[in-house]
Amino acid sequence: MVVDSHLSDIATILRVRGPLEFKCQLDSTDAPLMQKVISRTFETLRSKVKSESCVLTVCDSPVIIWPNKSVNAACEDIHQWIQTDEQESAGKRSAKKKSKKSSAVSVVNLRLMMEVTNKGPVSAPILSRSVQNSHFLSTTLPMDCVVRTSCNDTTKEACERLVEALTNQLCEMEKVTLQHMKGTTVLVPEPLHFLLPEPKGLVTVVYPAGVPDSQLETQREELHQHFELPEDKPYFRRANAYHFPNEPYKDGYLRNPHQVLTHPTLDNGKVYLVQGIYSYHHYMQDRMDDNGWGCAYRSLQTICSWFQQQGYVEQPVPTHKQIQQALVDVGDKQSSFVGSRQWIGSIEVQAVLNQLLGVTSKIMFVSQGSELGSKGRELANHFLTEGTPIMIGGGVLAHTILGVAWSETTGQIRYLILDPHYTGAEDLQVITDKGWCGWKGPEFWDQTAYYNLCLPQRPKTI
Repeated sequence: MVVDSHLSDIATILRVRGPLEFKCQLDSTDAPLMQKVISRTFETLRSKVKSESCVLTVCDSPVIIWPNKSVNAACEDIHQWIQTDEQESAGKRSAKKKSKKSSAVSVVNLRLMMEVTNKGPVSAPILSRSVQNSHFLSTTLPMDCVVRTSCNDTTKEACERLVEALTNQLCEMEKVTLQHMKGTTVLVPEPLHFLLPEPKGLVTVVYPAGVPDSQLETQREELHQHFELPEDKPYFRRANAYHFPNEPYKDGYLRNPHQVLTHPTLDNGKVYLVQGIYSYHHYMQDRMDDNGWGCAYRSLQTICSWFQQQGYVEQPVPTHKQIQQALVDVGDKQSSFVGSRQWIGSIEVQAVLNQLLGVTSKIMFVSQGSELGSKGRELANHFLTEGTPIMIGGGVLAHTILGVAWSETTGQIRYLILDPHYTGAEDLQVITDKGWCGWKGPEFWDQTAYYNLCLPQRPKTI
């Protein structure tokens, strides 16, 4: 596993990925002998990584690096060759507002390759034939390593750390392969990166592909102990894997749009925010026309995405129909409710979370909107201890509360609202500029309407 310092201090992450072909012949089914052959094969791969045949190509550039040959250029020299998406579209955006915040993490992607041409005289091929029973193992190892660099580092220094990281990862892959080997069947090792609380930073862990998280609890317990992490919150489930800022999400949903916003300033105030990652779900997504009735469904979907992306559950975010069926299954609604356009509220959201995810929730009752201003302490405590999105319903509207800015001394409060009533495209600039995700004052609520708040509780598990 590879440990890097926390990302806020990172000038550049060098990430090298690429396939390494793993091939070996097992002439015996004796377990110790097979393990020796597999270990020798991994040792051969480690030798290749350390040899002059190892090649790194910088993605989106013509730069090719032989990491085990003499190179001394500064890391920043590599950047001049890299054509980023931002550079490509700079001219197109000249008349547009720039993003409110750019990522603090710069990632340079490199491709791992091996030279296959031989230098010097080439030997004539020799063919031999033997008759025996044997097993031939062949798979591809998906190498994926990261190292942190600063602009003062030379490329030689960075390459030495990359080669060391690749070598260490092959050692971890060997351990996982031997540990999970069954007969002559091996599982492909799978490297994943996890961002731990500061100052631990970015950590790479190798898991056996195809083995579900439910069967890796022992490994997670060992990792929690090794990194001195609490044992009531998952850090090493696959859903917790770090998402690099230069990689788009395949499902098309925006993640954490609130992160580009500037926090409000209150006298002696503090900001309390949702912990972790969620998806923004709103009207008219998923080819579903729920404009005018589906706001609470969308708020519930955002909450479900939080539990999924923190690794607490593996179930996908439920559809409107699945939400309705869950309410029928618990006896809250009649069967005719499925497929209808009927609203739901905080109590139904609580029931669905329990039915589909096994998540319990607290309900906060507010007799009128004017009283929400006095709930600062309770809301702040929720985001400190649970950190989950809150669904709030009142009248015919539902919203998601992602945080509060609250002053204990003055009582001033602002609410970070994610509005499910948005009907447009996944345009972060529009969503934040137009206030669909933004900080709101106490006047945002209908002062005379009653409100129910559903506060999901975080399971205590790893």
